Amino acid sequence: MNRVAIVTDSTAGLSAEACRELSISVVPLLVNWDGKTYQDGIDIQAGDFYKKLEASKTVPTTSQPSVAAFEAVYAPLIEAGFDILTLPISSKLSGTFDSATQASQLFPSGRIKVMDSLQASVPLALLVLAAARAAQKGASLLEVVNLVSSYQKRIRTLFVVETLEYLRKGGRIGAAASFLGTTLNLKPILELKDGVILPLEKVRTSRKAIARAFEIVEKEVGKQASQEFFGIACTEISTHFEEILKTAREKFRIQEEIIGILSPVLGTHTGPGTLALVYLLPG
Repeated sequence: MNRVAIVTDSTAGLSAEACRELSISVVPLLVNWDGKTYQDGIDIQAGDFYKKLEASKTVPTTSQPSVAAFEAVYAPLIEAGFDILTLPISSKLSGTFDSATQASQLFPSGRIKVMDSLQASVPLALLVLAAARAAQKGASLLEVVNLVSSYQKRIRTLFVVETLEYLRKGGRIGAAASFLGTTLNLKPILELKDGVILPLEKVRTSRKAIARAFEIVEKEVGKQASQEFFGIACTEISTHFEEILKTAREKFRIQEEIIGILSPVLGTHTGPGTLALVYLLPG
């Protein structure tokens, strides 16, 4: 039985340390801005990106990695005898899945599985980490795929954005377009479900929206429920963020926290001030 290697993309927002420890390969998406192209998380980091985004009069665009970019990652892994599981950003949010799939077809059948994560950011990181840990313990490709499938059915992501304009301009707004025209003092609570962005509620102020999101989580998982994973995704670590993390720790018995800064590619579409809660429904 071949060992299994895990490949993902930069929107998972994994740290370099986690990737080294678990032998995770990352293919960057691209940010196009003012005539320059940056590799997400390599040529442009989140901190610098959000500062520039808030001050800029222009709005960046994003693009998927090339087929060649995935091929370059796959080739040495296949040559080293690995089977590969690739977990890219949701196919409904990016063409990255297509690039990864086309590259997989350049190698022997059955050696590379490209799985539609239907996720991005921290929920994608959750899947990648679970897969990589299982692979490190010797799980087969099929076993890792089945594990990821079991988590996919349980992940839920609620998030709040300061404005819907970035999602609208980037073409990722989907059904949440029904919230366009919302007055500035009303903040939308959105959900990433089955790979697409859906509207849930509108609440006055960001703080009240986050409080309401916590109420939804508690209703679904129960007060003081044990959470194998609980994640928070944001555009910056702030005092407000620390308060939210403290609230999560008080409300739930968290076994593992996954904290993620939204990568420049994702920030292009959500804008500054975005914050998400990621949790698992009872199995």
